Amino acid sequence: MDTFESPLGSHLAFKGGTALSKAYKVIRRFSEDVDLTYDIRALAPQLVGGNQTGLDVIPPSRSQEKKWSDAIRKELLPAWIHDQAYPILQKSLEGLEAASCRLTNECIFIDYKPVAAASSYALPRVMLEFGARSTGEPTNVHEVRCDIEEHIAGVVFPVARPRVMELARIFWEKATAIHVYCAQGEAGLQDRFSRHLHDLMRLEEAGFIDQAIQARRIAEAVALHKGSFFVEKDSSGNRIDYLAAVQGGLCIVPEGQAKEALRTDYQRMVEDGLLMEDAEPFDHLIEACREIQTKANNACNPENIPLHS
Repeated sequence: MDTFESPLGSHLAFKGGTALSKAYKVIRRFSEDVDLTYDIRALAPQLVGGNQTGLDVIPPSRSQEKKWSDAIRKELLPAWIHDQAYPILQKSLEGLEAASCRLTNECIFIDYKPVAAASSYALPRVMLEFGARSTGEPTNVHEVRCDIEEHIAGVVFPVARPRVMELARIFWEKATAIHVYCAQGEAGLQDRFSRHLHDLMRLEEAGFIDQAIQARRIAEAVALHKGSFFVEKDSSGNRIDYLAAVQGGLCIVPEGQAKEALRTDYQRMVEDGLLMEDAEPFDHLIEACREIQTKANNACNPENIPLHS
């Protein structure tokens, strides 16, 4: 919270599953990692120049893509985390015996002493994972309150007011990540990945999917950005076309080994109590994502595509 209230806060965008849980109240699952984007325009103005395209800043060439990524990942972001973000968090934890923080090039870890036995799925730590190759836009300021506040009367808890990535962009960030997982099959297996499908199902149940799907400007901004900074290849070695994915070719229903790996991962998440409500069967989760996939791809018929976001 101190980071959001600091001068750094105006350039930070809170995103991902934790934003869905704490800012939008769309999902009810334990999310131990906090995903944050520090605006590339603030971190690397010398690289950005006049290259902003729509919602994001896109390198002008393939060679510049690598140059920008290397400069941000290896130099600019680690230096910013070490010199600016880390000292704020370190100071806020002074005097606390139950928590401490440490850092890596792109993350700050806050380790804490659990009051109950730690889960084997979620370790007793919070990982703040920073990215800085995006603007994070569009965003809005949201109020984030402590979960325990409603259970303890007479105690005043701190309130954070972070800039939070809009739901439509969170949807397309997650949907394109799942698309890559599906396209890579066995080669792209990841731990703790079933949560992304769970989050899309919750967005659908909360009534936000239709609006997100119709946000074509945001969908294409995500595709262009990932096509520049997050180049991936499918199981055949071909470069994944993010624009084709958001323009009618989205796949968020895995098959074969990739699907079974998610089934195992989802079961672990359920058994370790990370869902704060009754869990749907895995096959229900898959069918919900199949319906979202069909809806997203059908919406890309030319007569159905609006020009607004």
